Amino acid sequence: MAVLAESGSNPDVDLLYDINGLAKDAPHWFDRVMEFVGEYGLLVAMVLLVVWCWWSVRRRGAENAATSVAALVWAPLAAGIAVLVNVPIRGFVERPRPFVDHQGLDVLVSGKTDFSFVSDHATLTMALGVGLFVANRRFGLVGIGLALLEGFCRVFMGVHYPTDVVGGFALGTAVALLLSPLAMALLTPLMRAVERSPRAGLLVRRRSVPSPDPALPGARQQVTSEERDLAA
Repeated sequence: MAVLAESGSNPDVDLLYDINGLAKDAPHWFDRVMEFVGEYGLLVAMVLLVVWCWWSVRRRGAENAATSVAALVWAPLAAGIAVLVNVPIRGFVERPRPFVDHQGLDVLVSGKTDFSFVSDHATLTMALGVGLFVANRRFGLVGIGLALLEGFCRVFMGVHYPTDVVGGFALGTAVALLLSPLAMALLTPLMRAVERSPRAGLLVRRRSVPSPDPALPGARQQVTSEERDLAA
């Protein structure tokens, strides 16, 4: 298999060696940073991005806040479903990790004994990114960008083939988009019911306290009464 990489007859393996070769040329501290970012950092960043988007939607308090929050709830649900779907896929394909069949890779993370196709990290982050895009395009584009970076990191770390990452992107996108209409049909009424709740409604939309309008006769009468009491 290593001969295939050298001869260029397997583009997947060629690209694996090219990207992972960057880890060999990089300083040790940079490899440690990429190890943390690829294993944990970008997943945490995606969760924080979802929370940030929820906070922005809630603070804005638009009329369609319940729909946006429903889409945000769907994003992590889609990621979880996509990972569950990946379990039988991995068992069916049974593709070994790249460092099992190929020599000379710089593997930054040890202890990876499960199968390689498809990448759970790529699946998770892309499902979250696409789910975010359904809720908010601006945040969604950032999420998709983080997912693409996650895929690069997994190959850089020597734990996945490029096609493992592409497969994860496809799986996460498919679950997030294809099941989105059903999820929104179920979650939107639920979020609207939560929005009507006196306390739980704060999770969907911030309550705005209307200020009295002096142009209204009732409001003007109240102000005049208060001024009369102060004058007395």
